[in-house]
Order: sequence, then C-alpha cells, then structure tokens
Amino acid sequence: MSRRRDEVPPLPEPLPAAVVDAHTHLDACGAKDAEQVTAMVDRAASVGVGRVVTVADDLVSARWVVEASTWDDRLFAAVALHPTRTAEFGQSEMDELSRLAEAPRVVAIGETGLDYYWDYSPPAAQQDAFRWHIELSKRVGKPLMIHDRDAHDDVLRILREEGPPSTVVFHCFSGDADFARRCVDEGYVLSFAGTVTFRNARALREAAALVPLDQVLVETDAPFLTPHPFRGRPNEPYCTAYTVRDLASLRGMAVEDLAGVVNSNAERVFRLHDVTKLG
Repeated sequence: MSRRRDEVPPLPEPLPAAVVDAHTHLDACGAKDAEQVTAMVDRAASVGVGRVVTVADDLVSARWVVEASTWDDRLFAAVALHPTRTAEFGQSEMDELSRLAEAPRVVAIGETGLDYYWDYSPPAAQQDAFRWHIELSKRVGKPLMIHDRDAHDDVLRILREEGPPSTVVFHCFSGDADFARRCVDEGYVLSFAGTVTFRNARALREAAALVPLDQVLVETDAPFLTPHPFRGRPNEPYCTAYTVRDLASLRGMAVEDLAGVVNSNAERVFRLHDVTKLG
C-alpha cells in the first residue's frame, strides 16, 4: 500500500477541449530545470491541459516561478508570500515581490490571504501582509489569488476594507454553498481543486454546483489534493483532467462544454492572450 501511495496516477483520457491548470506548484512537484518543467507541461498537454499557472509561496519559489515561466510558452507564474510565511515580512520582501510582480509572464499576485489552520504566522502579521498584497495587486493591475483556510469572514472583511482589485480568485475554494454565494455576489472567481471530487466533501460539492459558470476555474494545487480516486497520491497538472470530468458530471454538463468555459475564464482572468503577444 505504501508503494501505491507513492505512485503517480495514470494519465487520464484526454479532454475533448483544452483547459488551463489555474494553480499548481511545479517546483514542489519536483521540477528543477527547464527539461523537467517541459516534461511536466508535456504530460499535461497530452491530456488536454494546455497551459499551467505555477504559483510561489515564498521568495525562493517566487524567483523560481518567474524564471521557469520563461522556459516554456505554456507556463505562467504567480508571486506572493503565502500567509503562513508572513511572520517576518518587511521592506526587503516587499521590494523584491514588487519587482518580481512586474515580470511580463507573472499573471497574478498569489497566493496570499489568511490561514488560521496552521500557527506558523500570527493572524495580525498575516492580515498586514494580506492588505499589502491587495495593494500590490491593484498597483500592478494583476488578479489577486487568495489562499483562505478557516478564515472566510476575515478574508471578506479585509477585501471590503481595502477595496478589492478588479479580479479576485479564491484558489482551492474550500467553503460551503452559503460562502460561495457571498463570494459570487462580490464578483469573485472560485477555483476548484481535486478536493471537489472527494466523495465526503458534500458541502464543497454543493457549492461547486451553484457557482455561475463564468466565475469558475479548475486547478490542481499540485503536488497536493490529488483528485478522486487517487486521493493521497502525488499530483501533477495533468490531473486537472480528472477534476474537470468530475465537475462536469456534478453540474450535469458535457465535459467539452465545461472545459471550454473554464478555459475561456482562465484566458480572461489571467489575460493570457496579452501575455502570449508579449512573447
């Protein structure tokens, strides 16, 4: 059994239309250089996951994702300091993130937000850093990508107090139907990871069924949160295809139709056509 849990899931049947993995961590998946990045993106593309957004959670990762995004035209980046890394967050970190955020292939500021599950960083420090990232998102004109764990009310409160950027994405949405409605009413985009396929995630699945289609993205958050039926095994961007199929079934849609919608949403949210023109 332990060997099986170390095995990556098999490649799924290719999707009938291309999609974007809206949030992954290729460095945490084990990619170190351009060859390994291209191999991961190739595996994803072989099943219809044609583009990938790789996301930083600390400064080392932020430097890496910005560089990695130049290695493959199908790869884009997001930079921020994860809320659990904000116990020490000063001017030097702000200056470097501000510089990295201007990189042309950085398509979002994230992941930032609040995490009250872990106690690595005090809530006050997390909230101060979150407010700064909101300002950075507005300053550079790029979407805000939110990490929200056990902090729903404070995340919404701080967004209201600071004034949200024009585009806000709740990565790996983890709320119930009521919280989903509150986010939808604010115009926020909800991105669903492999957790939405878990059969014991009833409240999350109810939320995913009601979100308007133009406010839905799909992601892996790899190497974590591998979709059903491979929960607990290593995740990679190609596993987005499993989540798309499950979500289509949940919403009573054809896979091709849902894939087309979430792909268009990702292109709009992250302005991928504009970035492609820059290349």
